[in-house]
Amino acid sequence: MAKTKTAFVCQNCGTNTPKWMGKCPGCGEWNTLIEEVVYKPSKSGSRRNFSETVSRKPVPITEVKADVTERLQLPDGELHRVLGGGLVPGSVTLIGGDPGIGKSTLLLQLGLNYAAAKVLYVSGEESANQIKMRAERIGNLHDGLLLLIDTSLERVMERIEESNPDLVIIDSIQTLQSPEIDSVPGSVAQIRECTGELIQYAKETDTPVVLIGHITKEGNIAGPKVMEHMVDVVLQFEGDRQHLYRLLRAKKNRFGSTNELGIYEMQGSGLKEVTEPSQALLSHRDEGLSGSAIAASMEGARPMMIEAQALVSTAAYGTPQRTTTGFDQRRLHMLLAVLEKRCGFGIGRFDVFVNMAGGIRVDDPAIDLAAVCAVLSSSEDYPIPGQTCFAGEVGLSGEIRPVTRIDQRIREAEKLGFEEIYISGYGLKGLNLKDFSIRVKPVKRMDEVFQQLFG
Repeated sequence: MAKTKTAFVCQNCGTNTPKWMGKCPGCGEWNTLIEEVVYKPSKSGSRRNFSETVSRKPVPITEVKADVTERLQLPDGELHRVLGGGLVPGSVTLIGGDPGIGKSTLLLQLGLNYAAAKVLYVSGEESANQIKMRAERIGNLHDGLLLLIDTSLERVMERIEESNPDLVIIDSIQTLQSPEIDSVPGSVAQIRECTGELIQYAKETDTPVVLIGHITKEGNIAGPKVMEHMVDVVLQFEGDRQHLYRLLRAKKNRFGSTNELGIYEMQGSGLKEVTEPSQALLSHRDEGLSGSAIAASMEGARPMMIEAQALVSTAAYGTPQRTTTGFDQRRLHMLLAVLEKRCGFGIGRFDVFVNMAGGIRVDDPAIDLAAVCAVLSSSEDYPIPGQTCFAGEVGLSGEIRPVTRIDQRIREAEKLGFEEIYISGYGLKGLNLKDFSIRVKPVKRMDEVFQQLFG
């Protein structure tokens, strides 16, 4: 009888070592190596050999038949957009997020609203009674949603093959356990084995599979990093539990863009899609207060108006503070240095706080101009007119650089009733200002913006 072989596997990155080490040689983390049984599945194992159904003979790429398959049209418009137009048959999607952020609610709501298909919801974390109570709050119960409470991968695969669903939801991948791997659920070996089995089933049967994954305290999806390479789509469900809004972003998408953003509002009856994020984020503005500026941002192909708030106050403890929420702190340091050097504003001795209203985190460089104007407004204690918005990137020499899709930004500001918008004077090529009813003010330097806003 063959001797059982073991190896020490890092629970953070999946690195294998023949002996125990205090520090992982792969990721550098301490005390993450755990001894696991190295198991090689036999030919009679439960995993099917997917390679037997595919020809091993190399063929010219010009002779490969590209079958165009229709995507599954999802009832959730925000998820539909982030995925790039629906679920691709045979794809595997991984959704990660903080505990209690609403991952299970999002996918249970998808199964309840997807009455046109048979959905199998596999849960290893909650009882059937708990899921039924949440489903009753959401509503739209139907017989097409099948519920399975189990953590054994072997039994789960048998029930999947028996029911032959149109969509499989696994909540969560860290709770599944394969009897062929001698380790606890959630370990690197278990996650790798269970994910590989589900991916093989999805590719063989053209059935889309959606996995829920836990995350670590650093915000990364728990388990081996190779799991994110194995799946087709990786989505991140994020947001502050103290705020109503939840954001769905794509970190990886083999079938579409990763720049799209889905916005939800958490309610007692589930997650509500926010189809007009600009109106929702700007509905509680107070005009006449300094330190507030509206930015015309873009998230993927969707224009969105975001309120940038700033507070400039005297440093009470000697060393000035620089604190941001929803905005890159290093970017703020650069913008404040530009104001000091190019515009002559002595803000270095003051505390500066910048916040993006609504708990939204943005990476669009077009936010720069609004953030700088909010800082100047708070510093001078002079409010910016409520019907004014901004779209421009601030360079190191104090110039206002053009941003992409400026026409869509102007249209969004025009639709929401803004009267004027400040844009870069260097990006007017191909833009006819007479086509807009809103006043478009091209500016080339920060001192021009300051003179026009504050006189």
